[in-house]
Amino acid sequence: MSDIRIVWDVANARGDWALLADDIATGNDLETALLLSLFTDREAATDDVIPDGSNDRRGWWGDDGNIDGLGPTGSRLWLLSRRKSPTDQTLRDAYDYIVEAIQWLIDTGVVARFDVNVQWVKPDMLGAVVVAWPPDGGAAQTFNWAWSEVN
Repeated sequence: MSDIRIVWDVANARGDWALLADDIATGNDLETALLLSLFTDREAATDDVIPDGSNDRRGWWGDDGNIDGLGPTGSRLWLLSRRKSPTDQTLRDAYDYIVEAIQWLIDTGVVARFDVNVQWVKPDMLGAVVVAWPPDGGAAQTFNWAWSEVN
């Protein structure tokens, strides 16, 4: 059974369910898993600087603190929202946050490996390319995102 398909809504810079006439679309499970992994807010580490200066470390409500071997859901990309751009440190952190967020797909055997590249598309727009290599040696799938939440 396929998952509910999530697609990237470029105009609103968010993921949304794909709809069919009178139904919710399914399929494209890897893309959906990547969107959930990258654009769901993972809880900040205790030493992370919270962008709005509060103590709200966010995190997905479904992470209950139990150790399930997969780690917390989502990514810490939200921590980049008030960073100065374009800086090399922000690129390094974006890369690290992406790799951290999608590692579970390797650990569970969904993919063999990922190639991840991040770059500045414009001075205030960060872009990421993720290439997923299947465990059976088949053709890789490439996914691209860009977002301008970096100041």
